[in-house]
Amino acid sequence: MEQYFDEESMSLSIKALRIAEKALDGMTRYDGTPLVEHSVKTAEIVIAEIGLGRNSTIATLLHDVERMGLVSGDEIAEQFGNTPRTIIEGMSRISSVKTKVSQNQAENFRDLIVSYSTESDPRVILIKLADRLEVMRALDIFPEEKRIKKSWESMNIYAQIAHKLGLYSIKGEFEDLALKYLEPTEYNEIKDKLARTASERDKFIKEFLHPIEEKMKQSGFDYHIKSRTKSIYSIWRKMKKQNVPFEEVFDIFAIRVILDCELSKEKMFCWAVYSIVTDFYTPNPDRMRDWISIPKSSGYESLHTTVVTKSGRWVEIQIRTERMDEVAERGIAAHWRYKGVNQGGTGSSAWLANLRELMEENQGKESLSKKLNPNVTNEEIFVFTPTGDLRKMREGATVLDFAFDIHTNVGASCIGAQIKGRIVPIKEKLRNGDIVKIITAKNQKPKSDWLNIVTSTKARNKIKQCLREEQTKLARLGREELERKIKNWKLAITIDDAVVVLVKYYKTKGGMDLYGRIATEKIDIGEIKDVITRHLNNELFEAQQPAKPQAAISEPAKKQEQENDALIIDEKIRGIDYKFAKCCNPIMGDKIFGFTTINSGITIHRTDCPNAKRLRELYPYRVIDAKWREQAQGKFIASIRVVAEDSPGMVNRITEAISEDLKINIRSMNISPLREGRIGGTINIEVPSSSMAEAAVFTILRIKGVDKAHRITNN
Repeated sequence: MEQYFDEESMSLSIKALRIAEKALDGMTRYDGTPLVEHSVKTAEIVIAEIGLGRNSTIATLLHDVERMGLVSGDEIAEQFGNTPRTIIEGMSRISSVKTKVSQNQAENFRDLIVSYSTESDPRVILIKLADRLEVMRALDIFPEEKRIKKSWESMNIYAQIAHKLGLYSIKGEFEDLALKYLEPTEYNEIKDKLARTASERDKFIKEFLHPIEEKMKQSGFDYHIKSRTKSIYSIWRKMKKQNVPFEEVFDIFAIRVILDCELSKEKMFCWAVYSIVTDFYTPNPDRMRDWISIPKSSGYESLHTTVVTKSGRWVEIQIRTERMDEVAERGIAAHWRYKGVNQGGTGSSAWLANLRELMEENQGKESLSKKLNPNVTNEEIFVFTPTGDLRKMREGATVLDFAFDIHTNVGASCIGAQIKGRIVPIKEKLRNGDIVKIITAKNQKPKSDWLNIVTSTKARNKIKQCLREEQTKLARLGREELERKIKNWKLAITIDDAVVVLVKYYKTKGGMDLYGRIATEKIDIGEIKDVITRHLNNELFEAQQPAKPQAAISEPAKKQEQENDALIIDEKIRGIDYKFAKCCNPIMGDKIFGFTTINSGITIHRTDCPNAKRLRELYPYRVIDAKWREQAQGKFIASIRVVAEDSPGMVNRITEAISEDLKINIRSMNISPLREGRIGGTINIEVPSSSMAEAAVFTILRIKGVDKAHRITNN
């Protein structure tokens, strides 16, 4: 503290240290050393390695004391001000998070920690990194189970946060220490090999740089050179990714040439050094990275190249100026991007980068937290299940959203939740860090008004799905009930005809709606018997002939029907609910008849339709005569099946005969190879009548090499 603080900050920090010493007196760590040593060593990291000031130091020293209830937050605020108390409260929230060793949860936990920091004070996250780093440095004293868990958290959560903040040395130490306990055998092997090859590596670097440095000195450059060995974790990761042994990891170290020059000469000097390097060693053009001419969007500037020596050894060279190196090392240049940390520069990532920049400009100052925007991550909240699973939700999410996020069945049967010991309804809005226990009931079912409660698309879609499934279930039960009753009543009517009558009588939207009302007893089953009986006795108003939709027939059709009791079907008639049957594809000119369906109006079939005989025998009372209007005009799709020789130009000859000779539009064609040198498939053409379709078939048959051609009468 003497090195970094003034007298006032020194005095207040020592006061906090004495309080911690007294409160924690007699308490020890796993190895028997005083517990207060953890707070002291963490404070050393906070001051010297991260660069925070008095308030952060006081909060670090008193965190454990407050967490154990030995000193209250009010007492801390009274003696040291509100800022240390706010920081301690944020740290306590993070400490209360019970992480699970699950890779797919790591990102959520990182974002949660960031959100807790924005809600309290941005220094919280930095102190938490220092706290975890001290623990990792002393991890040998912890039990085996805690060593594994804390190592996993450090590698997957805290190392990533440190990397985003630009705290690269801390990030590297997290990864190396974590690997030491997660993969001890491989860690020690790499460590030993690095130690054994250190002298050889230093000798190689010295020899490699000798001609470059000689030329740079002759050219009058003011420079210095850094060489760094990759961390054990980085080497281990590359070995795994490339599936190679240690000896085949060639870029174990990198050399950085840093120039001291005027701003106006930076580019020229960097390229001049590049020219010197490539005078002695051959560069790999695929590994060239020019971030000087066009800096990264983050502001990172450097010239990277990889060269090979005469002995075949590859070396990475980074060329930059003092200014470029300073910007890169600060962290705001996001050097972590090309290292593979997956972030897009928004949300928590942008907040972290901003924190690093402001931290360097305002080390230990009170204005630090005020200069940051605390609302960066407010669009998301993080909520826990009782077992510690972390869920990322939208701000404004309700208990019902959370229930459906866990599982559809949990959401469908949700009647409320328990949060912080109190029972809340399904519409209760959740807050960041809530631990939510969903309460369910077997007889609970989704309701349509739930759609007004939820905010997430997932929950809304699940509710709609549940409502559809419930509707289908009720419809099945309702139809089964109606069929059973009609059979028991021994009424001379089919279920389908009864539905036509009942839909019209009760004015329901269709059969499904009718069945649902029967299942939920909104329609009295006893009344249904009376309605059907009156229909069979011709006593029901407008229900005697449900198969004759006369009211739907236009005036010209009515007149024609009075003359010969037949429907006139063509493209110009309006008001008749009909469609063409897909089983036989009738078109203008085909002999046809109409068939009254339950829910789809009238379907027009060809008289030679494969289904015609069955329909006429089983439902003669639903068959209606129909014919085409003589002057009708329209376009129909006819399908022609063709089989021909697989000879060059065959498909072109067929298409030309249809489109050029007959002037018929081809809508689609699907021709594929068959056995024994044949091709075959379907051609869909647009024709005004059946006679034109027959003409197309005749024309195709005249083509040399065509074996078969006929109109398809069913699909």
